[in-house]
Amino acid sequence: MSTQPSTFGAHAPEALDARALFATLAGLCGSFVAIGLARFAYTPLIPPLIQAHWFTASQAVTLGAANFAGYLIGALLGRPIAHALTNRHALRLLMLAATAAFFACAFPLSVSWFFVWRLTSGVAGGAIMVLVATSILPHVPPARRGFVSGMIFLGLGLGIAASGTVIPWLLRHGLRDTWIGLGVLALVLTAISWFGWPRGDAPAAPQHAAAPRAGHADSPRTAFALRLLYAQYAANALGLVPAMVLLVDYVARGLGHGAATGAHDWVLYGVAAIAGPIVCGQAADRIGFRAAWRVALLLQALAVALLAVSSQTWAILVATLVLGAFTPGVVPLALGRIHELVPHDHLEQRAAWSRATTAFALFQALGGYGYSWLFAHSHENYALIFACGAVALTLALLADVFLNRREA
Repeated sequence: MSTQPSTFGAHAPEALDARALFATLAGLCGSFVAIGLARFAYTPLIPPLIQAHWFTASQAVTLGAANFAGYLIGALLGRPIAHALTNRHALRLLMLAATAAFFACAFPLSVSWFFVWRLTSGVAGGAIMVLVATSILPHVPPARRGFVSGMIFLGLGLGIAASGTVIPWLLRHGLRDTWIGLGVLALVLTAISWFGWPRGDAPAAPQHAAAPRAGHADSPRTAFALRLLYAQYAANALGLVPAMVLLVDYVARGLGHGAATGAHDWVLYGVAAIAGPIVCGQAADRIGFRAAWRVALLLQALAVALLAVSSQTWAILVATLVLGAFTPGVVPLALGRIHELVPHDHLEQRAAWSRATTAFALFQALGGYGYSWLFAHSHENYALIFACGAVALTLALLADVFLNRREA
């Protein structure tokens, strides 16, 4: 019998070997390019796009929404693309598509041209979000999956931080050079990740794992818990959107602190986002994903409620740090919760994560448009929008506490 390890960490369940670490790095690069940069780097580029007369204000906002629409499409198409190409080839292709979109956006040939490429970047982001972790985590020892998932989605936090730090520096060289610079960065990260993606599918589960068990996706208990998680993840999107969309505007115009203070607050949001996935992943490894998920819902609800009821500087800073950390931090927690509920069925893990990502993407888009309408028709009532987000997160927490009692 061969003594060579067939999967990552075969001889040391608690350790990560070189292949696992390389795959983790590839996952970080994927989330950085397709989510962190493709989505969050666009926000600070909207004013320069308008000032440079590339697009009108309404066109710039519409082009921003194209990425959200593409994200939803990508979440739906991620698994079919991987089925046709294999996970490794699909992830490589999607990284190239996201990279090409940056270079294409450097040339505003028309609104339609720009819309197509913003939509393409969103499709790549949604599909990568569905595939990236589920291609890597089955090869990682269970005790280290919280850490690895945190590292994978660290890319989201890096993208948020880059949107407040790297983009202003690139803009000194001009708007076109900024898009090209983002494309070069994405190309470098794509090259780094190229050989890091796992070659094969997840290792087969042990023979005894095929027996009926409570953690099988077909069991009523597990099916109910998964449906509840999808609903909670969707509610989490509704809770995060107000801060993602309005936090800077609230500080700058709502509180009258000015655009510079708003920009500094966004940088703080990004710094917290860098730490969020790692801290959440490590916490989940220690206390379990279910407990960490509940704590995340509670802290987010309190943070958004704090924005609704207080305009004190300390309250804004606390809320910014908490929400910045959990914007990417909830992703490894939700994914890890799925792995807890379906511990041995890798195919069902991927299907469940695809459904969860789709639910998040759908309600993120609905929340963005719904909150915008409510904001416009409530005479720019920031407190009302934040209160709605707090209610959504509170309902998600209460559902987890009370409805999950039937598991017991």
